[in-house]
Amino acid sequence: MKPVLKHIQHHKRRYAALPFFDFLRDDRLTPRERLAFFPCMAPFIMSFGDLNRHVMREEPTSDPYQMMLNAHSIEDDHHWPWYLEDFTKLEHDQPRAPTETMRFLFSDATVRSRMLSHRLAHLIWLGTPAVRLAVVEAIEETGNVLFALTTRLAGAIERDSGVELRYCGEFHYRLETGHAMNGDHAELARIELSEIERADAIGRVDAVFDLFTGWTDELLAYAESPRAPATDVVPYDNTRSTRIAPVVPILRTS
Repeated sequence: MKPVLKHIQHHKRRYAALPFFDFLRDDRLTPRERLAFFPCMAPFIMSFGDLNRHVMREEPTSDPYQMMLNAHSIEDDHHWPWYLEDFTKLEHDQPRAPTETMRFLFSDATVRSRMLSHRLAHLIWLGTPAVRLAVVEAIEETGNVLFALTTRLAGAIERDSGVELRYCGEFHYRLETGHAMNGDHAELARIELSEIERADAIGRVDAVFDLFTGWTDELLAYAESPRAPATDVVPYDNTRSTRIAPVVPILRTS
């Protein structure tokens, strides 16, 4: 697994340099302006618990790597209430008709966020448990980049207004960094992969970072849009097509 973990770290360095993260670092904007992307990520964040409960987790199991995945999934399947809490605190929880909310959530503005869990499920389901661990580690590292930056913004908001953002802030970030693959990357590094599994894991890791890169592009576009993110609804435009590239072919290990 060591070469796969090194590959993940290589991707992480490039991922952290994407324009969306430069936007989050831009001190010319207020912390709240930099968190304007928050509503756009709702479809993915709200489906992430299901990804952990119903895709990543397999019970009962006697496979030691699947046991690691199960333990990890239990830690990650219940974070969405904190997202809703911050959604209200950031003043995005404005009254609107249910149809308007659904129109926004299923508009072109959030298509990558909607598809992200589906694509990740594809990558997880088709892998062996050992390869799945590599996929989950890649997902974790993308989150580490995001929450390291939102934690700073949440801290600034709390200092200025006294409002604690638990999802964006230290509360969530501490849990994420503390439980990442049960806090034991050394155990991951000791996993022996066959040549086929190693190639498969690297291909899936590449796909994870490709998917999250597209997601950050969507979040940035939403944050920089001239409309008011807290109240505006983007209608579905059926005159154009927002294509999502298919997941790249992956080597089968069985």
